[in-house]
Amino acid sequence: MKEGWQMIKIGDVCEVIAGQSPEGKYYNSDGKGMPFYQGKKDFGDKSIKKPTTWTTQSKKIARKGDILMSVRAPVGPVNFTTGEICIGRGLAAIRTKDELNRNFLFYQLLHKQPEIAGREGAVFASINKSEIEALTIAFANLPEQERIVRILDEAFEGIAKVKTHTEKNLRNARALFESYLESVFSQRGEGWQTKTIGDVAEVIAGQSPEGSFYNNSGDGLPFYQGKKEFRERFIGPPKTWTSRSTKIAVEGDVLMSVRAPVGPVNFATETSCIGRGLAAIRNGATLDKNFLFYFLLSKQDEINGNEGAVFASINKAEIQNITIPLPSLTEQCTIVSKLGAMQPETQRLENINQRKLAALEELKKSLLGKAFSGEL
Repeated sequence: MKEGWQMIKIGDVCEVIAGQSPEGKYYNSDGKGMPFYQGKKDFGDKSIKKPTTWTTQSKKIARKGDILMSVRAPVGPVNFTTGEICIGRGLAAIRTKDELNRNFLFYQLLHKQPEIAGREGAVFASINKSEIEALTIAFANLPEQERIVRILDEAFEGIAKVKTHTEKNLRNARALFESYLESVFSQRGEGWQTKTIGDVAEVIAGQSPEGSFYNNSGDGLPFYQGKKEFRERFIGPPKTWTSRSTKIAVEGDVLMSVRAPVGPVNFATETSCIGRGLAAIRNGATLDKNFLFYFLLSKQDEINGNEGAVFASINKAEIQNITIPLPSLTEQCTIVSKLGAMQPETQRLENINQRKLAALEELKKSLLGKAFSGEL
């Protein structure tokens, strides 16, 4: 640590206010009373978002400029308040004293976020007021704090601009392929017919075996439950198997996520058992499986399930009733070839920009590490 710096506890230089939620009957969305914030979902990049909930009974108050910390899973993320607000039990407010620059503390809490762990005994991992007060931070004199903050402000502003530009490039790369994909199925050629998926494919609705038949030792068939196992195009390697199979997908079937999120698709890579979060769509003689895949990819945002259930979902009959524009099998293969040639380039551009975004995050971590080890 830099000469003249010391390690102190947050409680020595800050007041920590633990949030407390008012009774639900005092909440409203009409702007009556004080803005009310519950947790991390209300955080922006650096400052909290505009309120969506107010309360006419305020328990614990955070002031403008206080640092808010998420104290229930996820534990550790921080944001600034933009005005006087009421905070619920998912948050704590940290109010700096005169000898501590609040931005110096904010940046340091960003740096320490991976280390900040809550108590694991509760339903949610959490951290309480006394644990926040006991957190140690590097402390320098006020002019030194302000110097560090100026350097980090300038660096982070520059990183933010590059990040915005990179995110735009990433969106543009995706939009280019999506636009071409949409045009393929909207600008139908001569001789195209409109069919339903049920006319040209078999739809197999997933069904989960009893949990007692699951294992992770490779006994039986690979078992897949839903979207979490999807990759870019092909479903990932299995983590679970089942010794009793219910509904079966085979290699080359298009798998669709049928429970929230509804619509994403992947290919099956081997014979496997599918649970109720998936459906398998097996192409018939007049339908190329890759043409089906690209069509469903183009319609993903439009495919809506039944909102009456606990999860949004789509069932077998609804999938069968999806209409698909269908050219001859020869033309389907030509379209697939063109899309197949374009997608790798789109993916390459996406990967480049995703790597840039990851590098920017690493740069931020590196700057914060140097700042609070006294290397800036």
